[in-house]
Amino acid sequence: MTDHALRFNTEFKGLESADWYAALEELVEENGSFTPLGRDHVATFLDAGPKLLVTFENALEVQSLPDAAPRGFAFSRREGWSHLAIISRGESWFRDPAIYRHIDRLIDDGFFEDFEDVLFFGAQAGGYAAAAYCVAAPGARVLALRPQATLDPTTAGWDDRFIAQRRLNFTDRYGYAPDMIDAARQAYIVFNPQQRFDAMHAALFTKPNVTKLRITGINGRFDAMFDTLGGLDDIIRAAMVGDLTPQRFIQALSARKTSSPYLRNLVRRARDSGHEAMAARICRSVLAEGHDAFFVKQLQEMSEPLSN
Repeated sequence: MTDHALRFNTEFKGLESADWYAALEELVEENGSFTPLGRDHVATFLDAGPKLLVTFENALEVQSLPDAAPRGFAFSRREGWSHLAIISRGESWFRDPAIYRHIDRLIDDGFFEDFEDVLFFGAQAGGYAAAAYCVAAPGARVLALRPQATLDPTTAGWDDRFIAQRRLNFTDRYGYAPDMIDAARQAYIVFNPQQRFDAMHAALFTKPNVTKLRITGINGRFDAMFDTLGGLDDIIRAAMVGDLTPQRFIQALSARKTSSPYLRNLVRRARDSGHEAMAARICRSVLAEGHDAFFVKQLQEMSEPLSN
């Protein structure tokens, strides 16, 4: 079997923004291409094997990762996947004509046709973009974590979380994400049904080629939490080849059952919804394995004993 893995080291951690972009450009140019897309975005491409991972990422969030590198870099080194990243400087939701033009050029050049498998991946705004731009590669797969369908107030005016971004144009090209996935081979939409707005967006993605993957008890950035649980890479690998079943998805995140952040959030939700007996059981289960001040405090607030 041909080894397509790229050999490079990333030395991005701790760099100031300008230095980070410069280091990113230097590394990428040695292994592919670096393309500025207007003031607010860049595209990086690592040229490796016949599988292509396309990611949509926020620069600040990338810089906060352990290696401060775009997510696809690890797959280019370990798996030999090619990687196209669209990186934003802010919360743009990737609504920029410069991105449209770049994607158009890739389509015209037959770029996506060179790959056996293509996966578009992103979380939150990046999840929206992964779904919206996958139309560029018919037959691709999509893995979108907590995606929005649109922020156009005429369609999703009920979602009041992103007021400033409503001014962006979600009605021109690559706009309404649920329509853009029609040509996808498979789209995986990951959401927490306990989060009302996320569930409402997920409902708009109801299509024959969509698999909805539900996970409760987790809030915030799913990609960061899934990383903490050690499951994100397995989920991405399974999505790339179309093997991401609900069972495999939950199995990849089985570590959540012993994850302190997950269990803390579970206790908070149980208490907020009036299920204090359940919250107490969780606290005592954790404390049976060792001391944790958070769970002790929760039991004290509920006037519950520390043990049965």
